[in-house]
Amino acid sequence: MTSSSTAIAHRLPGRIFFPGRSASLSSQIIADVRDALFAKKLKPGDVLGTENEIAARYDVSRIVARDALRTLEALGIAEIRMGKGGGAKVARGNPRLFAEVLAVQLDLIGVSAAEIMDAQRAIECLAAELAAENATDDDIARMRQLLADAEANIDNFERYTPLSRDFQLAVAESSHNRVLVVQLISLQHVSWPTQNSTLTPKVARRVLDIHKELLSLIEIRDPTGARRLMDDHVKMIRARRVAEQGKTEMNRLRNTGCC
Repeated sequence: MTSSSTAIAHRLPGRIFFPGRSASLSSQIIADVRDALFAKKLKPGDVLGTENEIAARYDVSRIVARDALRTLEALGIAEIRMGKGGGAKVARGNPRLFAEVLAVQLDLIGVSAAEIMDAQRAIECLAAELAAENATDDDIARMRQLLADAEANIDNFERYTPLSRDFQLAVAESSHNRVLVVQLISLQHVSWPTQNSTLTPKVARRVLDIHKELLSLIEIRDPTGARRLMDDHVKMIRARRVAEQGKTEMNRLRNTGCC
């Protein structure tokens, strides 16, 4: 390691560990790195060190250091390079990857359609408001193209459904708030159907008309109007999703002979 790399690595405090399980020892290393990251003592690309260096700094075995580094890698905090000149560095962020991780966890805990749509309503309404304030010409051109593609595929529900999803994501991206974008991606993984069996031509046309009106409000820089329209739109979607989940649950109960 270079002298500058060593200096960065030593921003992490070595701790005196008391006897205990290796898992608890590695968790303390992980906590140190995480805390240093949040305190802005570390930034992407900074060197954390090799297994040997971390083991020596914390006075633990290489097994403990390796376990800590693997966990940091799984959390997306560290990037590890093997071989000569290798070691661990603070990773570059990949928010979309962890939007998927969050979506999996939400699905595993069994969040309801109502919970998802209430959160989506809060995110999308603010995103629409900010889009009306911050959208660039390129943002507007992308949204126009998505609407044109949706219009061309309005009778092809398999194609129309993802285009509608992509338009609403494009609105969020036009807010230029990355936190909102990542949260929406995560919720869409859970809530947006790959095949919408309940979609009808009438509903598809209604959704497209709302999206067109929303883009018009964004273009004329009307954040209040954009937020209000998105609120009404997501409430409509929420009602459909909750009803769909209720029907699915009833069918499940009937098929299992319950109640």
